Amino acid sequence: MARITKKAVDALTARSREYMLWDTGIKGFGVRVHPSGRKVYLVKYRLGGRVIKKTIGPHGAIPPAAARARAAEIITAAMTGRDLTGRVLSPPTDTTTMHDLVGRFLDEHVTVRCKPSTAHSYRLAIRQHVLPRLGGRSVVGITRADIAGLHHAMRATPYAANRTLGILSAMFSAAEAWGLRPQGSNPCRYVKRFRERKRDRFLSDTEYRRLGAVLREAERKGTESATAVAAIRLLMLTGCRLSEIMNLRWEDVDLEGAKLRLPDSKTGAKVVHLGEPAVAVLGGIEREEGNPWVIAGRRPGTRIASLHFPWARIRRRAGLDGVRLHDLRHSFASGGLLVGEGLPMIGKLLGHSQVQTTARYAHLADDPVRAAADRIASRIAKVAG
Repeated sequence: MARITKKAVDALTARSREYMLWDTGIKGFGVRVHPSGRKVYLVKYRLGGRVIKKTIGPHGAIPPAAARARAAEIITAAMTGRDLTGRVLSPPTDTTTMHDLVGRFLDEHVTVRCKPSTAHSYRLAIRQHVLPRLGGRSVVGITRADIAGLHHAMRATPYAANRTLGILSAMFSAAEAWGLRPQGSNPCRYVKRFRERKRDRFLSDTEYRRLGAVLREAERKGTESATAVAAIRLLMLTGCRLSEIMNLRWEDVDLEGAKLRLPDSKTGAKVVHLGEPAVAVLGGIEREEGNPWVIAGRRPGTRIASLHFPWARIRRRAGLDGVRLHDLRHSFASGGLLVGEGLPMIGKLLGHSQVQTTARYAHLADDPVRAAADRIASRIAKVAG
């Protein structure tokens, strides 16, 4: 037995009698080698108490990966009691439902392997999109058509649709590992993700002035909590992710060294270097005795759970409709380029683990150069008349 690949099948030689090579990944998937040298993929499965062999097609005309995917589909259909035409021959052989799989997936995979913020997004997507549509279905009965249908139904929100598809793929991979589905039968394979439009939004100097004025007014009149205003200012002045500021503890703040030592960010532990304005904001936050959180909530010992509503009110008054809190991070990066910092330094300040992430700002690096070219050309044109 061996994993069936093109290299492995090409290396098979004819013998006086036909023989089989079975795949180590999918039980029941194999290739038959005839004395003539012809090689044919086939699948063996049990249906209605009978062992059935089905020819998939000849090697060469069908790539091994496609043959393996087809074998997985046939085996999965057989486990639900269906033949290749969809006619029901017997009741499903496994009564594990998607509700059961979700519970185990959350307990044994998400809770153990995922960060709290990721776990929260998983639970939200499962509750809103997966369980309402697939919850009562048998795990082995879920087909690629079911997944494609769910994904298509969410086409109005491409980002959410693609994240849900990714969660389902991880869930079915776990189901294979737990023996709840045949190996290689993940129904999310080959479901094409929607194209997502990047929403890079950068604040202009005029917009920054409007935002600053609204924040000062909210602070002066008390229309928003002081810590909510401070959180927004820190997002503007540090380029930190929202979760990094909302989960910030006083023990992570080093005002004297002008640093934040974050023990666990999206890219792991990191140090955030602070400019003087950010240090001033942190120094001006009133500490609540016994409360470890920097962005404290109204109740003793708590932190603000969300900036959604304060930000919605502030951006509306500042005329920044459609601007997200995450756009303050993008704007921090663009501001760095405008004052002449290079992409490597911007990536270090933002805590990017890969240079490709910072490269999305590369087009902005031309702005200072373009401005210099304009000043030089304008002077020459003025002198030359």
